[in-house]
Amino acid sequence: MQQQKAFLFDLNGTVIDDMQFHIQSWYEILNSLGATISYEETKLQCYGKNEELLERIFPGRFTAEEITAMIIDKETRYQENFRPFLKLIDGLDEFLEQAYQSKIKMAIGSAAIPFNIDYILNGLQLHKYFPAVVSAYDVVESKPHPETFLQCAEKLNVAPEDCIVFEDSPKGVEAAARAGMKAVVITTMHTKEEFENDNIICFIENYQGLFNQLVK
Repeated sequence: MQQQKAFLFDLNGTVIDDMQFHIQSWYEILNSLGATISYEETKLQCYGKNEELLERIFPGRFTAEEITAMIIDKETRYQENFRPFLKLIDGLDEFLEQAYQSKIKMAIGSAAIPFNIDYILNGLQLHKYFPAVVSAYDVVESKPHPETFLQCAEKLNVAPEDCIVFEDSPKGVEAAARAGMKAVVITTMHTKEEFENDNIICFIENYQGLFNQLVK
């Protein structure tokens, strides 16, 4: 593979292995509101913006103010529960430093709100690696729409076809495909069998040794 110009990372489940904490928080909150939703169905609903998730489960039920309050409750609960486990996925520290030293541009493209993105970037001191960040508040259309990753490429001044996306979800890989980008899938949340797009370079369990495989 030729030298790449940019790496675009999803955040939750891709930079840190935390999706089970998000799923559990939503599972508890949604059922407390009367959703009678299973854990597995909650997992399938964990994509896009928080507001969109709530609207899918409870269409038209809550006001904007109520939704904001529930989102704050959920994210606060998630951060408190996950804080003792806050660390990069194995091998990612070395991968990021190798990319940084090789002058490969990097960005975060996430459906998370800035409150959660800052929690991770500040907590793990990652700002030097990610000069560009696209959050839920920066886009009109969430993944699987390509807007998130196209904005990342634009912020880095790199063509979409020169980007590799790192994702953990089928919706994110679809967003990359629709943006004209290849993807590396980390199987923290989903199995290989759950992905159908043909833009996938490889599946990984962690980032150990990955840089030399991608950049030759």
